[in-house]
Amino acid sequence: MTEALGSTATPESGRPEDEVAAKKGRRGGKRGKKGPFGRLALFYRQVVAELRKVVWPTRNQLSTYTTVVIVFVVIVIGLVTVIDYGFSNAVKYVFG
Repeated sequence: MTEALGSTATPESGRPEDEVAAKKGRRGGKRGKKGPFGRLALFYRQVVAELRKVVWPTRNQLSTYTTVVIVFVVIVIGLVTVIDYGFSNAVKYVFG
């Protein structure tokens, strides 16, 4: 128990972790054995698999969501316009 706190030595072997990683020197699994086109194909397969998990909205839900977003944007545009008009009148009043 004379090792310092935060030592890099592993308790099982006594070797630093960097030496263990350097001796392995290879990436594990299928990912290390494929070329760039194989990795690209794997990426696209994973994208398609994730898109299949998505719960897509129905046409009715989509139209409702679109309407809500458009109404919200119109309200925010109106609010920003009123605030901008107020600030411009205040600046005209203060500076002439």
